[in-house]
Amino acid sequence: MQTERLLPDQMGLARAAILLAGGAVVAIPTETVYGLAGDAKNGQAVARIYQAKGRPSFNPLIVHVPDLDTARTIADLSPEAERLAAAFWPGALTLVLPLRADAGIASLVTAGLPTVALRVPAHPVAQALLRLTGPLAAPSANASGRISPTSADHVLDPDGGLDGRIAAVLDAGSCPVGLESTIIGWPDGRATLLRPGGIPVEAIVDALGHPLDDHHADPAAPNAPGQLTSHYAPQAALRLNATDPAPGETHVAFGQAGPFTLSETGDLTQAAARLFDTLRRADREGRPIAVAPIPDHGLGAAINDRLRRAAAPRG
Repeated sequence: MQTERLLPDQMGLARAAILLAGGAVVAIPTETVYGLAGDAKNGQAVARIYQAKGRPSFNPLIVHVPDLDTARTIADLSPEAERLAAAFWPGALTLVLPLRADAGIASLVTAGLPTVALRVPAHPVAQALLRLTGPLAAPSANASGRISPTSADHVLDPDGGLDGRIAAVLDAGSCPVGLESTIIGWPDGRATLLRPGGIPVEAIVDALGHPLDDHHADPAAPNAPGQLTSHYAPQAALRLNATDPAPGETHVAFGQAGPFTLSETGDLTQAAARLFDTLRRADREGRPIAVAPIPDHGLGAAINDRLRRAAAPRG
């Protein structure tokens, strides 16, 4: 298969929509990372997502929709879910909600769970495409467990990318947020953080008016994406909280200049946007990677979550 690179113009959007309607999978830009999109109501298309990524079928997918009204046709939203949707959609927030019986979503999307993960992306190209296609299932557009892509070049990277395994990539440049969405669910009837991400937890707590429950996921039976123990991983071994690199290590800095710095000024928003690209560049050095300490608040909590999973033992 030859993967097409499409421009984010009317012709490119129309071509992407035609491919998706035919059951193909297409990498699309969002504000968080590039997603590998397929028609969420077409079981064969969803199976192609899992096949292209090498993703285990017990790991559920996020369904992207253009607006809240569409979300309400797929899931039942509680008053708290409605409050979070009003505050953060469109944006980098995913809600795990009870699936409606008449939603028509392919069972592979939810991995057989009675819930569905929904997001309304803010990226204008994703929005324009969703209004042509309807709901799209779209995990990150990379091989399962590897570093997430924040550009079309990452998607097509000859070293572990998806070139030749998917129909097309809709190229809209770099993703401004650079981290996957924050995921909130209600597994025990209480708002629970299932995955930190592009919306800081503090902002969600402010919107709700009360703390979130902690969730201890079972990696063998995830109830949301991004819960596998080893994930977002480079080829090289990764060492965390490294104030100084050891001989032979590539140093990923924070709060200082350098060839592989997440932010020279210690800006967590900049660090989030640079994280996956910096890890990819550091990995090309072919040496172990040592990452500087990152403050564990705001977007730093999501950055540290990704780094811990990237450093975890590989299965």
